[in-house]
Order: sequence, then structure tokens, then C-alpha cells
Amino acid sequence: MIELLGKSKEELRAFCATLGEPAYRGGQIYHALYAERRFDFTRMTNLPAALRERLAKEARITLPEVKQRFVSTDGSVRYLFGLREKEGEFNTAGSEEGTEKSQKRSRRAQIQASVEAVYMPSEGRQTICISTQAGCAVDCHFCLTAQLGLIRNLTGGEILAQALVAREEHGSKSTALTMEEDAGPENQRRNPSKIASGAKARIGGTQLMSGLKPRPPRHKVGTQGPKPGATETAGKVQTNVVLMGQGEPLLNFEPVMAALRIMLDPEGMGISPKHVTLSTSGIVPGIERLGREKVRPKLAISLNASNDEQRDALMPINKRYPLKVLMEGCKNYPLRPWEHVTFEYVMLGDVNDSPEDARRVVRLLAALKKVKVNLIPWNPGELPYRESSPERIEEFRRILNDKGVPAFVRYSRGRDVMAACGQLALLDVGPQSSASTVL
Repeated sequence: MIELLGKSKEELRAFCATLGEPAYRGGQIYHALYAERRFDFTRMTNLPAALRERLAKEARITLPEVKQRFVSTDGSVRYLFGLREKEGEFNTAGSEEGTEKSQKRSRRAQIQASVEAVYMPSEGRQTICISTQAGCAVDCHFCLTAQLGLIRNLTGGEILAQALVAREEHGSKSTALTMEEDAGPENQRRNPSKIASGAKARIGGTQLMSGLKPRPPRHKVGTQGPKPGATETAGKVQTNVVLMGQGEPLLNFEPVMAALRIMLDPEGMGISPKHVTLSTSGIVPGIERLGREKVRPKLAISLNASNDEQRDALMPINKRYPLKVLMEGCKNYPLRPWEHVTFEYVMLGDVNDSPEDARRVVRLLAALKKVKVNLIPWNPGELPYRESSPERIEEFRRILNDKGVPAFVRYSRGRDVMAACGQLALLDVGPQSSASTVL
């Protein structure tokens, strides 16, 4: 059976042609699947009944298994998704046998891949943080995800599915929260998980998981009910998507762009490029390649250091793409009239948060046109770091602002369920589970 989730309009048109159907039927499937989120062929009522029956026999739409949900007291939901096995993803036959690295990689490949995504509601908008790889190979030392290593790349369909499931469960309605911090798209990067069983069911050729609950009416802990009439079509709810979950997006370029083209297509998921942000650790060739894409999201750079010595220690990728090379890549990146490059800076107590660090960041960014800096307090995990004090963070922010570099403090959501920036590592929430709701 052919998998349809992740297929472009052109691919679906070609598929329909192979069935002897008019090519325009592919466009109808595309609209039903991505715009209307109809994952069961029997619900694609824009298609003839005979074609729906044939699709149920010859095609499938596979959504990830929702193995567990963790609901934070701030209303955020951390999803743990189980993915279909991809045979041969890390086949080491024919390579240099016996290396410890290849053996570890092979063992990881035998485990069913799991990834995490986070849904964050706020007044008038909803933000969905999605993963682009299972695990991550970049090895940022302050990030729990790095401890997983790279398990495998995600397909375009698996990337899209995270946003589609979150949107389907929560509909087009936002949840009102009373919070001091901004809950915008750069206010978070995430991570989540815990394993629970979820029986699979096939309905109308669609691989559905029992964990998927379309648009539940119940209210989450720490939230008020959705506002009446708050629908995207009425223009009252904005959906933001941030590619800031597990993985380095630019090391899985083609599947990521395939997913983004559907996500940003007005006839697909219909999300504006202004509301989708891709965050990278600084893969310079990928940044250059992204800049050549006609349809692309906003760009964010995970900076986290003020000089090469510091960044080498925190982010080994810097040894391959040092700051001079990274800044040159950002300088040459083609910004659209409304666009700026965002730099994310995780604040690590007594590591990268001194006033001199702030002044070095100002000098580092001086040659760039339109930038802003998001200062992200480090989120706790079993790593040898600690949070910067609020006073230190405020001083850092003030120095940047005084020197003409717009800087904002972004407090992450979902800390109590390990859903915050740098916490996504397939972990149990442990003793904090009593402070959250597991659905």
C-alpha cells in the first residue's frame, strides 16, 4: 500500500493518474488531507464513493501513535509519538564492521523510534513545537536531547503529522491563559515523553491510533475553556509552528522542506511563513541552501556563546562552522522585507552570562542587518549546569538593548512535564508527575 501522508499535490496527482483517475482528484485528496485534516478515506466526501473504496484498499494515511500525553499546569501538552519502523535506516552491512559507533547505531535502530512534540495554547494563538529527527547528532552539551544521539531522520509525513495531530486534537481553538510572559513562537523550544500502550485501528485505509482524540472538548489543567467562536477562519486564532523539537532540521533538509512546502501552502495547511520558525545550531551550508528556497520559514540561530572557545565547549558543531563562518552566512542570508534573523541564547549560570559576554554578543552581531536576540533561561535537567539568576539575565538584556540589539527574555512553557527548551529526551516526568495531568 502506498503512504499518502507527506505527499505533495503533484505526487498525489501523479498517483491518481496511475489509478486511471483524473489528475485533479489528487488535488482533492491534498485539500481533504491537509486543509480539512480528514485522515479517513470514508470522510473525504469530496471524492466519489468508488474512489474512496479503492483508496481504502490501495493506500493508507499513517498517523503516529500517541503513546502518552503530559499536560502541564500552564496548559501546554507534551506528546510522545511512536513511529513506524523504517527498515534498513541504519543498515551497517558492507561498512567497516565492528566499530563501536556502528554497533551502537545499529542497536538504536532496532528500537521503535519515538519523538516528541509540544502544543502550547495562549490568548488568541496556539504554538506547536515539532521534531525533525528522532534524537539528535549535534551534541549540544547543555541539551538533554543530545544524550539520545541520532536514532533516525524523520520523513516529511512524520514531521507534518506532529502538527496535524496537535491541530486535530485541539481544533482551531485557542485556550486563554493568564501569563506574564509572551507565548509567541520564539517563547519556546521543547521536549517530552513516557510510554503507554495504544492499540492501532485501521479505518477506511487510514492507520489510526487509539490515542488520537479529535478535538476533545475538555479543558486542560490551569486553563480556561476555549473562547466561543475563536476559529482560524474567523481570523481570531493564529497557529505558530516552531521546528525546535528533537533534531537538527538542516541535517534532514529534503524531508523538512517537503513538510514545510505543504505546511506553508495556502491550499495545504495554510500557515503563513511569518508564523513558522526553523531553528538551527548553525549548519552553514544548510542556511545557504535554505536562503535559496522560494518558500521558506523564518530562520533562528541557536547561538548560546559569545566567542569560539566558549561555543566549542558548549556546541562541538562550532569546530566545523566557527562563529566567523556562521556570522558570514547570516550576513549573506536573503531577508524578506518583514524578516529578521533571531538568535537564541540559552543563559547558563557563570558560563556564558557575564556582562562581558553580553558586550561580545553585541560586537558579534554588529555587522548584521536585522536581528533580535531571545534570552532563554536554562531549563533544569541532569546536566552539569545551572540557571542564570534573574538579575544576571536582566543585566545581559539591558546591555544588548542599550547597544541597539533588541533582546527579549523568553521563559519556556511546560517545565513541569519536561516539555521546555532543551528538555526533550524521552524522559519520565518522575516526581513532578503529581503536578501535571497525564491524559
